[in-house]
Amino acid sequence: MPSAHYQPLELRADHDHNDDDDDVVDLIERLDAEQHERWTSETGVQSQSNGRIRYHPQLADELPSMGGGMAASRYGRAGNSGFRRFVYIMLILLPVCFLIYFVISPQSQDSEDADGDVDPHNGIGKRRHIKLSLTTTRLTTAHYHPFHATIIASKSTHGSIRSMMGHALNESLHICSESHEDRRLYIGDKPRSAYAQLPVIYFVTPTYPRREQIPELTRLAYTLLHVPRLHWLVANDREGCDTFLDAQINGFGIPYTHMASPMPSEFRKAKPAPRGVANRRAALQWLHQHNLTNGVLYFGDDDNTYDLRLFSEIRHTQRVSMFPVGLIAEYAISGPVVREGKVVAFLDSWVAGRRWPVDMAGFAVSLSYMAQYPNVNMPYKPGYEEDLFLRSIGLHIDQIEPRGNNCTEILVWHTQTKNKKSAVVRLENRYMDERSNLGALFRLLERMGVARASESEGLVATISKNGKSKSHAYFLS
Repeated sequence: MPSAHYQPLELRADHDHNDDDDDVVDLIERLDAEQHERWTSETGVQSQSNGRIRYHPQLADELPSMGGGMAASRYGRAGNSGFRRFVYIMLILLPVCFLIYFVISPQSQDSEDADGDVDPHNGIGKRRHIKLSLTTTRLTTAHYHPFHATIIASKSTHGSIRSMMGHALNESLHICSESHEDRRLYIGDKPRSAYAQLPVIYFVTPTYPRREQIPELTRLAYTLLHVPRLHWLVANDREGCDTFLDAQINGFGIPYTHMASPMPSEFRKAKPAPRGVANRRAALQWLHQHNLTNGVLYFGDDDNTYDLRLFSEIRHTQRVSMFPVGLIAEYAISGPVVREGKVVAFLDSWVAGRRWPVDMAGFAVSLSYMAQYPNVNMPYKPGYEEDLFLRSIGLHIDQIEPRGNNCTEILVWHTQTKNKKSAVVRLENRYMDERSNLGALFRLLERMGVARASESEGLVATISKNGKSKSHAYFLS
């Protein structure tokens, strides 16, 4: 320890004295009066009224390791000074510990998926119902997304909601490809022209590269092919455009916009990461840039399952419509509680202080209503994206329109595909030519991110006939 910690009391009194010291010393003296008196009689150390101490010279012989007269001075103040330092340290550490706990707690209670991203509705484990304490907003700048709203710790939460929602989106967009032409001749049993007067549904789909990406988007596309007057906004979480995905989406003949909307780099290593937020923000910015005030906005994930009736239900939304979502967390359901045709509360096993405890797939918004709120936003706050978005458009509970037969039917399911790494299959390059289909097949799989062939890695490909496997050369040479 530094020698200054052991200065005699007469030296410390000149420059270390303050009112807090007096209060602590008085408290200690009141509590330990008897012990102090007994210690004085046993050691020979006596206190004087001026705060200094005197001691018997023979104490130096009894405490040789402390070094003569200074030893007695140290010994005389050890109990007082040591306890005082302990009190000071605890007074500093306790508030810091509580602050750290309440800042980290809301996110740490969220569960994480296999990729370490938050999913408050994945049904794993128990949910502790915690109250969200929003703090001030910080604006940061990145090379691709000039505006990022995040939550940081603050001593005061006054006006925090207003601060968070007080800035409009200002996203930079990278459009990969786009088509406003609907090339479908018939939709259902009617020609496309029969639906010309319907409001357009803007179906926003965040997606990201993985081996399941193309299969899931293909499955979703074949659902959307049955929906008239729909514009599909596909926002991909990658820096550049995916030309293969471009061709896939364009081939369905649905009006669409494909954009690259990567997650800002500062959030990629966060646990949990705010997956899908940059994608949805980019779509909101696209809508804003096109000044669209007629139609309906819906956030549709690429791995959910949709009943076709959902699109008919949400198409005529006046402000915000809501409906139950199946396969959500512990209750296996999330949605509004409806009495006499009015939404009065919400059923969701993960409340966490959210005013609007709903799933992203559980509501649709009228663009004419949203246009009244130029500062519409979706901050990077994992687990609270829906809640803060709905707050940014000034929603009141009496404005909600219940759908799905007063929320008694489930028209959307929160289905999920378990993500796995792309497969590697061992095949010799000499057999990947036009002599068989394998070369073209694996080149396609690699472009999709599903699998790739390698000469040195992965399991050896088994090729069989009549239940018996043979060497590659047997079939391919």
